[in-house]
Amino acid sequence: MKAEFNEQSLLKGLANNDSRAVETLYKNHFSMIQHFVLNNNGSFDDARDIFQEAMITLYEKVQTDSFALTCQIKTYLFSICKHLWLKRLQQMGKYSSPLQAEEESVSVDIDMEDFEKKDAAFEIMDRALNSLGEPCKSLLEGYYLNKKGMQELAAEFGYTNADNAKNQKYKCLLRLKKLFFSQYNIGD
Repeated sequence: MKAEFNEQSLLKGLANNDSRAVETLYKNHFSMIQHFVLNNNGSFDDARDIFQEAMITLYEKVQTDSFALTCQIKTYLFSICKHLWLKRLQQMGKYSSPLQAEEESVSVDIDMEDFEKKDAAFEIMDRALNSLGEPCKSLLEGYYLNKKGMQELAAEFGYTNADNAKNQKYKCLLRLKKLFFSQYNIGD
């Protein structure tokens, strides 16, 4: 019941140009859209543009008296963003199937479930990475996130050669996996 009230108050806040409502919507829902766009041939800037368009659409809808939201805000925003992004991909020639009316109204519950599972796994991975400690955390971030080569990492961390850095990275990765899977429930 409280979540419904919270969503209704967010919609009222958005309708009244309340900056806190807008900030809350961005904070709670942008990462979901960013994740979707980045995993579907887009960039961070594309995700921002698409999310902004969806927020404008939602804003315009809540301004009308006849608008009644029949799902969660995140589902509504995701549906709008998915449609906008697929349309943009189609315009760029990166999506060959034309958008049809039934695709526009398809339920996004399955996509949302997948996103929520992946999001939960990313949160667990983030906690595992943060509890890993140094130099493992920085070594893995350097290799996987910053795309640094083994030679560069060896010099940065003071290993005698790239093979030693590679071995250390492997040991760190094993520790990270152990931390991750100790927190991750495969049954979910």
